[in-house]
Amino acid sequence: MSALEAMAILAAGFAAGTINAIVGSGSLITFPTLLAFGYPPVVANVSNTLGLVPGAISGAVGYRRELTGQVRRVALLSVVGAAGGLTGALLLLALPAASFERVVPFLILVACLLVALQPRLSRAVEARRSEATREHPLPLLAGVYMTGIYGGYFGAAQGVVFIALLGIFLTDDIQRLNALKNVVAAAVNGAAAVVFVLVAPVAWPPALLLAAGSIVGGQVGAVVGRRMPPTALRTAIVVVGTIVGVRLLVG
Repeated sequence: MSALEAMAILAAGFAAGTINAIVGSGSLITFPTLLAFGYPPVVANVSNTLGLVPGAISGAVGYRRELTGQVRRVALLSVVGAAGGLTGALLLLALPAASFERVVPFLILVACLLVALQPRLSRAVEARRSEATREHPLPLLAGVYMTGIYGGYFGAAQGVVFIALLGIFLTDDIQRLNALKNVVAAAVNGAAAVVFVLVAPVAWPPALLLAAGSIVGGQVGAVVGRRMPPTALRTAIVVVGTIVGVRLLVG
């Protein structure tokens, strides 16, 4: 690995850590970066997930103030999300690598669509919250588990899905829900990472660089996320992700 490649991966990790704390979908920056440097898709995905776990934890710590009073939610949803992440990781390793390579472009394009639709999802969440009179745990648990499977298998934009689910089924301030989203996403990625460390092909140098960058990015994202409307950031993610997805699709 050249010094330029190392700097690019480190910067991508920082960007992803920041983006994940604010919006989710940081993998749409880091995963294509690893692909561009020649890592096979499954290795890139495994190393990306592993590298972004510390950043997810960093973002959750940065939002710790908003987690006050959510201990029960955090524990329950983290366990369910981790179970989904474990399932997704096992699916990734059980299915042929060629299957993952074929589905990756579609996963990226779906993730871009979710990021693009986030403003509409947020408006729907706000409308739902104004009418809410009680929480709905069972549909939320099912949704968190299914999203966790996706997160363990690939994971780009899982944060967008999580924040939509939390907003629909829980009655709370959006910043508190974003803090909860960060913890659940960290649990999903952490469970998948344990599997990957034990049995998957990990490219350790880029994974460690992503980890270092994402830790700093998670702290920055927690600060910025309280103040910044993420429209410009979302647009950039959608454009980059769409280009990558289309290029992979057409070969």
